[in-house]
Amino acid sequence: MAQHAPCHCERSEAISQLISPRSPRRYAPHRRQSYGASATRNDKKNANERLQRWLCIELPSIEYRKAWRLQTDLVAARKDKIIDTNVILLLEHPLVFTVGRRGGLNNLTVSEDFLEKAGIPVIQVERGGNITFHGPGQLVMYPLINLQVARLRVVDYVEYLEEVMIRAAADWGIKAERNPISRGVWVGNNKLGSIGIAVRRGICFHGIAFNVNLSLKPFGWINPCGLQDIGMTSMQRELSRKVSMDQVRESVKRHVQAVFGVELVMTNLLELRGILQR
Repeated sequence: MAQHAPCHCERSEAISQLISPRSPRRYAPHRRQSYGASATRNDKKNANERLQRWLCIELPSIEYRKAWRLQTDLVAARKDKIIDTNVILLLEHPLVFTVGRRGGLNNLTVSEDFLEKAGIPVIQVERGGNITFHGPGQLVMYPLINLQVARLRVVDYVEYLEEVMIRAAADWGIKAERNPISRGVWVGNNKLGSIGIAVRRGICFHGIAFNVNLSLKPFGWINPCGLQDIGMTSMQRELSRKVSMDQVRESVKRHVQAVFGVELVMTNLLELRGILQR
């Protein structure tokens, strides 16, 4: 794996005094292409500019409904300007299947009774897409983004999320790319990372699921993302070894900063809840 300097994510002494959102220069998307020299030059040009600051909270494994409730609280706070900056949550989930707006129960290849006996819930949510699986060893990132303030179209925002995963995979020598079959990132005909988002009152939430070390067996119980005859993969499978989740988190944070042209300010859930309760 290529070695990189640590992510320069600063912890703010006064989170509430963050600078107001701006729209810095950032990665310019190239339709259905991986990043190249032009994007790299753009990142270097951005390095010395004053960057917009986003809050970033790293969480351990958290039950899906709790994370979902936290997201909806943050969406409301962002819209009501209780929080004047965007927020990113990084976490993992215990075993769970989630079903998006396009449905997905018809894409279960096992019975719901089987899943109930296995103790794996199936939860209907408002994100886009079909059915997918979350579990330990999968890095989930939920950005809570005001798209209008960020001056981002939904299609460009989704491409930025793909770009973050493509670059993170490349840090370990894995060549991931986009695929017209479905949004997300792929290694050949196997999906490495998925995207499902929702927009409420102009605030985007839900996000990405990046397969690092998770068991792929539960994907065999569904048609992932509603697609048949595709496979799922992970960084562990591609490399035939486990990958440090801490290092993947650092990689993703670094590439979020480069692709979106922002600075991540690390905080914690306690500080954030203090802001929400003001």
